[in-house]
Amino acid sequence: MMKKIGTMLGAFLLLAPIGAAHAADAAAGKQVFHSQCAMCHSDQAGVNKIGPSLFGVVGRHTGSEPGYDYSVANKNANIVWTPAELNLYINHPQKIVPGTKMPYGGLHNATKRANLIAFLATLKKSNSVASAAPGPKAGRPSNG
Repeated sequence: MMKKIGTMLGAFLLLAPIGAAHAADAAAGKQVFHSQCAMCHSDQAGVNKIGPSLFGVVGRHTGSEPGYDYSVANKNANIVWTPAELNLYINHPQKIVPGTKMPYGGLHNATKRANLIAFLATLKKSNSVASAAPGPKAGRPSNG
């Protein structure tokens, strides 16, 4: 009985998502970005290089960064860059979007990919409404 439980537990751990056991490290992912991606991609909004800006990539549709000339394959891929899709793509870009003009062979280290995706997820506009000091509501005069 114990052997069967151990086998089942081992199978579960092999099938568990990377992030399930250990949280990804965005700071480590920033280092991966700078060593693997920054030569072609920017992490700044609206700054396209050889590749499109990766600012805001998590949640974005393929082929939709303004000002970047995408391949027909990427424009027509109709993928939303969720963390799961990014994981597949970063591992093997040409397999996920055949005909992409990205000449990258893939990042095959799962931990580095998870960390990179955690960093990419931080590249988004901050919610200025949430961080702004509360003021009078629209349409209501202030008492001051």
